[in-house]
Amino acid sequence: MTETPDPTPLPLSLLDLAVARPGEGAGEAIAQSVRLASVAEEEGFRRVWYAEHHNMPAIASSATSVLIAHVAARTSTIRLGSGGVMLPNHSPLVIAEQFGTLAELHPGRIDLGLGRAPGTDQRTLQALRRSPDAAEHFPQDVLELQGYLKGESRIPGIDAYPGKGTDVPLYILGSSAFGAQLAARLGLGYAFASHFAPQMLEHAARVYREHFQPSADQAEPHFIAAANVIAADTEEEAQAQWERAKRDRIRMMLGRGRTLGDDEVEMLLDSPAGEQVLGMLARTAVGTGETVAAWLRDFAAGVQADEVIVTTAAPDPAVRERTLRILGEHVVRG
Repeated sequence: MTETPDPTPLPLSLLDLAVARPGEGAGEAIAQSVRLASVAEEEGFRRVWYAEHHNMPAIASSATSVLIAHVAARTSTIRLGSGGVMLPNHSPLVIAEQFGTLAELHPGRIDLGLGRAPGTDQRTLQALRRSPDAAEHFPQDVLELQGYLKGESRIPGIDAYPGKGTDVPLYILGSSAFGAQLAARLGLGYAFASHFAPQMLEHAARVYREHFQPSADQAEPHFIAAANVIAADTEEEAQAQWERAKRDRIRMMLGRGRTLGDDEVEMLLDSPAGEQVLGMLARTAVGTGETVAAWLRDFAAGVQADEVIVTTAAPDPAVRERTLRILGEHVVRG
């Protein structure tokens, strides 16, 4: 007997890492990001976010605000934003100007997710010209940035142009209780990076809801949980993509600057280091539309998520697009 699908739509968004496959350049990765955003828009996704990373050859989203502008000009209605901008890498004034410009160009479509981690290693952090202790000032930097965007600058005589009065919505991103506590105290939305750091998900969700203080921006808590998804028309195709995705993750995380051969990857899969890397992917839905829809609904219900943001983990771009189509049919539209 076939089960009746759950008719309740689940708010769904996309986190796009703008990944370049082996042999591809950044331009090709960005073109694929534009395509994915267009499909997400067609399928009724709520938003697309892009993550700031540095010194990683396979990721093309380091200049996050520039990428958002490019995609926004090629879409019409879907919200776009950062998931996130790593605020310790920047001055709050510069980020206010960048996202204020985006908000003026695309009113009502821009989000600003903020992370505390540097998104890179210590040597690259030095190249970014930021102090190693910049992350310690994250809460104050968030408030300074918020002041610029609201037109209520905390530094007399200094305003963001563009930016002042745009009131771009802020979200705190995190993978620990620190971000949950900060988002709750400031009355902001909170997004948890469970797509690669699943261990603290339940605890952070509980901390955020229990300590949330209503604000002028957010009367109720808004919790976004992240998950990886590979959806296909058959279980066999989805599982084949999943096996490739696991091996690609081993290559990326354990290669240490060199290309691992297939035999080396197979040996690492069952090693302690490999198990640690694959443990990062614990929150992953793999299968057909019915399978991933049921998984995502259970996942959202388990942490009382108001929204789920997914990454398309399939190595094949065509399967990434198909994943979004399947999610649109089985999850977004119920």
